[in-house]
Amino acid sequence: MIKSILGDIDFIEYLRGKSATFLLSLSNTETINIEGITQAGVKGFIHLTPTLDAEFICLGEIRSLKDIPKTDSGVPTPALITRAIHLLRPFKNIEILDLGLRILPDIRHFKINRFNISPSGSIDIGADINAEEIFKKGLEFGQHYNPNSDYIILAESVPAGTTTAYATAKALDYSVDGLFSSSFKNIPKSIKEQTIQKALNNLSLSDDIFNILGKVSDNMLIFNAGFILGLNGRVPLILAGGTQMAGVLLIVNRILEYMQGEMDSSNLALATTKWVAEDKDSNIKALLEMLSFKVNGYYLDFDFSLSKNRLLKLYDNGEAKEGVGAGASLVYGALNGLTKAQITSKVEEFF
Repeated sequence: MIKSILGDIDFIEYLRGKSATFLLSLSNTETINIEGITQAGVKGFIHLTPTLDAEFICLGEIRSLKDIPKTDSGVPTPALITRAIHLLRPFKNIEILDLGLRILPDIRHFKINRFNISPSGSIDIGADINAEEIFKKGLEFGQHYNPNSDYIILAESVPAGTTTAYATAKALDYSVDGLFSSSFKNIPKSIKEQTIQKALNNLSLSDDIFNILGKVSDNMLIFNAGFILGLNGRVPLILAGGTQMAGVLLIVNRILEYMQGEMDSSNLALATTKWVAEDKDSNIKALLEMLSFKVNGYYLDFDFSLSKNRLLKLYDNGEAKEGVGAGASLVYGALNGLTKAQITSKVEEFF
């Protein structure tokens, strides 16, 4: 059952049975090098997590490392969920957005959109991003992009991305303490808070919005904010993610205020997992309610209660939660007739 976080059910029901293009935006931030800040991948190789996620979703195998991305406790990447959905009810297209990868995924035939963007620096010492340039690249891509399908699912894989999103929201003067989620069950709050405070200390009163984003954000957040504004409701768009994608919308909100602009948000929604939507340590609904424009928010009432797999059960205990478009893929699967049992069985096959 698809549940509403915010808004009505009409938008998502309109997409029932329609075809989707899956855009996977990938980026590296050196924030991952802060000890204990993220568990989104294999230790020592976390920079490869977006690369491996893309390989697995497109190919069902990984080529750039021997092991699939997993948390410290062994919980595998949510890419397994997205791949399972794609095998059961294929997306019409899958495309990759290279928004600053150290290593490109080893895939052929699938389109990789490249924008000449370098990985961003660590936010505790200043991310050193040319934010206005990256925003304009996203804006232009959105203005000209034609998906050759009924709608777009825009996903992401950015390790340490909830930290950069949290820092960005605070830098843009939103009151968001306690609202952003984490891949950890036991969130390393002190490490995150120290990192974010160091990032905020780099700001100056004379900084405009792009100076701020350039110091505390990451490429995915900035580019996708531009993409949303460039698309401007021309094609239905589902943001596939949790509080990171809510962070993208918070940037859009501030940029609209900064530029005194308006946006058609009637064709815009966010879809996440049950693990984020019902997370007691974050509040995605509260983040979406901070926007000055209306946006629909959804999740599928899906968990691994039908599974006997120990590692998948850890999702239900608060590990991993979301990423690589898992939540929106689950919604897409439900819109195309998939049951909880079918999805669970297909994910279990990967083991």
